[in-house]
Amino acid sequence: MITKEALKKYANLLMFDMSDLEYQTLEEEFAIILKQMALIGKIEGIENVKPMHFPIINYQVLPRDDDKTFNLDVNDVLLNAKETSANQVKVPKVVE
Repeated sequence: MITKEALKKYANLLMFDMSDLEYQTLEEEFAIILKQMALIGKIEGIENVKPMHFPIINYQVLPRDDDKTFNLDVNDVLLNAKETSANQVKVPKVVE
């Protein structure tokens, strides 16, 4: 069971907050999802089903027509970056 307190903790870690009504709605939605997961777990042979990594199966993979001769220099790429570190763009931390 997902509690309102747990939802508030996760929202705080993600740096946002919701109204009490929104927390209540989300708590109810999680309860429904957990019930659905329990039902799925009761399906005979479910442990033998290979999990999907993408919701759409794409059997036809076409090569891209990219221009493979054009390369950017690392220094050119980093020119507009506010902060860099070890030839990478440094961004502010957004979650704990």
